[in-house]
Amino acid sequence: MTRHRLPATRENVVNVFDRDTPPVLTVDPGDTVVVDSLDAAGFLEPMRTPHDTGPTMFEGRIGHCLTGPVAVRGAAPGAVLAVRVGSLEPGTWGWTLAGGRDTPLNRRLGLANGPETGLLWDIRDGTATDGHGRTVTTAPFLGVIGVPPAAPGPHSTLPPRAEGGGNIDCRELVAGSTLYLPVTVPGALLHLGDGHAAQGNGEVAGTAIECPMTTEVTLDLVEDPPVPGLHAETPEGRITFGIDPDLDTAAAGALDAMLSWMCVLFDTDRRTALALAGGVLDLRVTQVASAAYGVHAVLPHGALRTP
Repeated sequence: MTRHRLPATRENVVNVFDRDTPPVLTVDPGDTVVVDSLDAAGFLEPMRTPHDTGPTMFEGRIGHCLTGPVAVRGAAPGAVLAVRVGSLEPGTWGWTLAGGRDTPLNRRLGLANGPETGLLWDIRDGTATDGHGRTVTTAPFLGVIGVPPAAPGPHSTLPPRAEGGGNIDCRELVAGSTLYLPVTVPGALLHLGDGHAAQGNGEVAGTAIECPMTTEVTLDLVEDPPVPGLHAETPEGRITFGIDPDLDTAAAGALDAMLSWMCVLFDTDRRTALALAGGVLDLRVTQVASAAYGVHAVLPHGALRTP
């Protein structure tokens, strides 16, 4: 198996998903890639103020600054790409913006009008500290891990997608996790970025502690996964995802997928799986910051034991 390095240079980054973007790296299944990514906005140097306007990788930025795409030999639509996260190292600085944008949530909170509030963070030794000395324990992960939609043309990086993932913003996808992505296009064409030093479930401010990130991933192809859609195994437990503009539908989708997984794990029927889930399963709001809501179902390791 080969180990590759992919820096976040201008030649290696994009801000849209497009199946026709040529890969910047092609690897074999089982290879490891160390990927550098800029923060979501693509800043080329640390921000000086919370409302700094540059310089950035893309002028008039629309979408996240992502590193890739990375092609995997042998990946074809219908297959599943396993993205095993070995390590995540955030940069030394980050930022958060909140309010000031006309979104349904900000309107509900009375914060859609007026300027955005911004915080700058100093990140080191497992903590992030803002300009007022308030400290958060870091738990780094990538907000965006995904492959392009099958339809041709450029697609926004902002909404998460049930097929292909993307802007999932799931805080459980820390080091030691494996995300399983349905392959949508030949080669898979994996994109990585949107580093978060820390984020609560929901990403309620619309941003997390946004930061550059260095991520080590091992890429593989999986046959006959226990569930067909987007799912993950993390240090905490097994995870399935629901993504939809309607939060109730997203919740039902995450639960539906987990019931299918539990039927395989415990050799049972769906009604019994639902009864078992009632005692052990968590439904968590992944994010409310994007065009489609995310909900993930978490089955903690060891929560349900068989005879």
